Amino acid sequence: MKMKPTITVADNGNLQIHIPMLIRRMRGRKTVIAPQALEGEITGAQEPVQSAVLQALGRAFSWADILESGQIRSISELARTLDVDGSYVARILKLTTLAPDIVEALINGEEPNGLSLAKLTQTFPEDWAEQRRQFGFATD
Repeated sequence: MKMKPTITVADNGNLQIHIPMLIRRMRGRKTVIAPQALEGEITGAQEPVQSAVLQALGRAFSWADILESGQIRSISELARTLDVDGSYVARILKLTTLAPDIVEALINGEEPNGLSLAKLTQTFPEDWAEQRRQFGFATD
């Protein structure tokens, strides 16, 4: 059975993003493997899926769930728990405010050339149309 990334909107308006992936250790490093790559479907793709971007998206939505559920009460408490800098947590969490179609494109490895995690974690507008323009996604 083939699994694809999905984005659904809950009754309360929250977005739920499901990213099917495998995390494997290769030469001492963790690597994210998208199921499509395992099935050979992205052999001719122009750009491979950026594992750093996928990992950051996964962390962002996971951390947002932890904060929204009340398991951890603040970004600073989350940062202390993770033993990372609070500004890093805040930058990664900001990815949860990306337009759903941008998130889907990132998951599918269909981002514009040159778009990296470094660019995604810089300041960007809240307006989804402005995000599309800033990051180079075509608007119809």
